[in-house]
Amino acid sequence: MREIIIFDTTLRDGEQSPGVNLNREEKLELAKQLARLGVDVIEAGFPIASPGDFEAVTRISREIDGPIIAGLARARREDIEQAARALEKARRPRIHTFIATSPIHMQHKLRKTPEEVLSLAREAVELARSYVDDVEFSAEDATRSERPFLCQVLAEVIAAGATTVNIPDTVGYTTPDEFTELITYIKQHTPGIDKVTISVHCHNDLGLAVANSLAAIAAGATQVEGTINGLGERAGNAALEEIVMALRTRADRFGAKTRLVTEQIYRTSRMVSTLTGVAVQPNKAIVGENAFAHESGIHQHGMLMNRATYEIMTPQSIGLAQSRMVLGKLSGRHALKERLREMGYELSEEELNRTYQRFIELADRKKQVSDRDLQALLEEQMTQVEEKFTLEYLQVSTGNTTVPTATVRIRCGDQVMEEAACGDGPVDAAYKAIDRVTRIETHLVAYSLGAVTGGKDALGEVAVQVRDNGTIITGRGTSTDIIQASAKAYLQAINKLVKLRQEAGQTEQTGRTAPQTI
Repeated sequence: MREIIIFDTTLRDGEQSPGVNLNREEKLELAKQLARLGVDVIEAGFPIASPGDFEAVTRISREIDGPIIAGLARARREDIEQAARALEKARRPRIHTFIATSPIHMQHKLRKTPEEVLSLAREAVELARSYVDDVEFSAEDATRSERPFLCQVLAEVIAAGATTVNIPDTVGYTTPDEFTELITYIKQHTPGIDKVTISVHCHNDLGLAVANSLAAIAAGATQVEGTINGLGERAGNAALEEIVMALRTRADRFGAKTRLVTEQIYRTSRMVSTLTGVAVQPNKAIVGENAFAHESGIHQHGMLMNRATYEIMTPQSIGLAQSRMVLGKLSGRHALKERLREMGYELSEEELNRTYQRFIELADRKKQVSDRDLQALLEEQMTQVEEKFTLEYLQVSTGNTTVPTATVRIRCGDQVMEEAACGDGPVDAAYKAIDRVTRIETHLVAYSLGAVTGGKDALGEVAVQVRDNGTIITGRGTSTDIIQASAKAYLQAINKLVKLRQEAGQTEQTGRTAPQTI
């Protein structure tokens, strides 16, 4: 299989992202990680851009061993000389020089004729070659250049000593089939092209950077340039992790491989995100939070049977420990049962059905259900007693200028009763309404509220204690609504009290006075 050279420009093109500014120490740390990742070339910066960039390239050149260290330079003497100085200590230095070759760039940006551009390109490569043996030339905006002129420029720089010629899609304009045609055309019409490395550098303005890069590789390119997480100007660059994993996963299609240590991909992605402050979107391919997460019940069931049903690569291949089964409202019984088993709970089918119903009710209110949420549901279920009174409805009205009022609807056997009450607060009002329905005399001695998990949609857990003739009875309730959790906890305590009195052979004293029946 062909080996593709991976040219990482996170420290140069990636840093050009709006709002990103890496200091020298951060650049050095990233360069060390890129070396661990196994990239072939690290473009460390643009030495003439600033004293900080010059120092960063100098330090990386001095301290990083393994990859080629490249410095960018325009086709100008001062740029090339500054890059050469910054790369003096590099064990494998490369000067990367460039000039635009498209009509729109030559006319409006450079204000130079094609003949002048041709001369500048040749002279820049000759000068760079006088300092280092490894010179890369980029024809900026190559995909919008006139093909005969582009090939003429490439032939001149090859003759001048360029070892790599780069074909950038600078503004992300081309499409995969066009890029395939362009690379094929260049190979057929550029003298000496067989003696150098053909590189591509794609931007993502139309979302095609990775697709274009892969098309170029299929057409014969042997170096691909990009950044970690697709960082870069405007819509960014080709994401190297996507290209590398595509080549690895579809080796049957591309017949190409890289030297990248793919198990370092996730760690590198996290480091780039942390140091640049640019978050990785959750559904980002390969390294996004959801890339190896499954919530749909159908998908989870397939994964439990055979992971290959919904994963074309393993999470371990990029440095993750395992896939993530996300429990949410779309999850099925199979996924819930497996997660509970992993947590140490073996449930009967009846218990699983009850837990699943509670789980679905909770998942409708929470985006994701955590292990601690499940544990709270099971703990509440284990403390359940036979319910004489069941809460069917709760409505609370409260506010800083409103008297707190609660309305409850409770089922007792075949009867459905409804009462309302006011209180010092919404919980007190709910408890008084429950008292009116049940007519059970109790004394609340303790009330505690805690969050089972974090976040705005946290599951609230309420524990209450009531006293009955010297006996303390505890009730627990959980819900994302703390008023509902409070009502459930109180009603559970009352149901326990009723059962306790029945077991003691006492006569239940309800003393009902025509509660409303609906």
